[in-house]
Amino acid sequence: MAAPRTTLMNLVIVTMLIESAMATTYTVGGPNGRWDSTTDLKTWASSQSFLVGDNLNFQYSTKHDVIEVPKADYDSCQARNSIQSYSGGSTTITLSSPGKRYFICGTTGHCSQGMKLEVNTLATSAAPAASPISPSPLESPLVPTPSPATPSLAPEPSIASPAEPVPQSAPTLSPTLPSGLPISPASDPTDHIPSTEAPSSISRTGSSPQPSASSPNYKGGLPISLTVAFSVLIMLLLAH
Repeated sequence: MAAPRTTLMNLVIVTMLIESAMATTYTVGGPNGRWDSTTDLKTWASSQSFLVGDNLNFQYSTKHDVIEVPKADYDSCQARNSIQSYSGGSTTITLSSPGKRYFICGTTGHCSQGMKLEVNTLATSAAPAASPISPSPLESPLVPTPSPATPSLAPEPSIASPAEPVPQSAPTLSPTLPSGLPISPASDPTDHIPSTEAPSSISRTGSSPQPSASSPNYKGGLPISLTVAFSVLIMLLLAH
């Protein structure tokens, strides 16, 4: 328990030292004036910013004094309920707490001549008032936005190239022949090409062609053959 208490005391001392180091001592009515009836003390006080820990230094002559009074005595310039009285020509008062404090000169008639001072002390640790945080409106539930379906690309119809028309062969017109003649198939064009070969009827040996059966030398040939055949047939019949 001793250690936490020691730590707390150290923090308090450090805080007091920091405040005293940061404290400002104001010479009342300065730099050109002082605590007297010729200085505009009201204007001087309104131009200053007093914080807790600051000091007020009153410089005055021996015919003046400094009396701290409540608000009612300050307004009426009467020290009926004085809080504290100071004299001696130089007085330093520490502003130890926030709020307003009132000072007057106790010499008759000096307060009404302007020897009065109102001091407003601000707290050093007072952070600027934070603006109230307005409650945020209820957030509407997030509705998932459906992403638009990407249309599937239909396969492009393949454009079939038109089939090349098969050339139809022109019908072969056979020439009209006179009636009674047989229609022969179209002859190969090559048949009309004259043959360059030598005729086969020509004998290489130069022998003359044999005479046909109708020539005069073969007039008796057919009866002779029939006679021989008939004789052979009779002989076969007789042999059986």
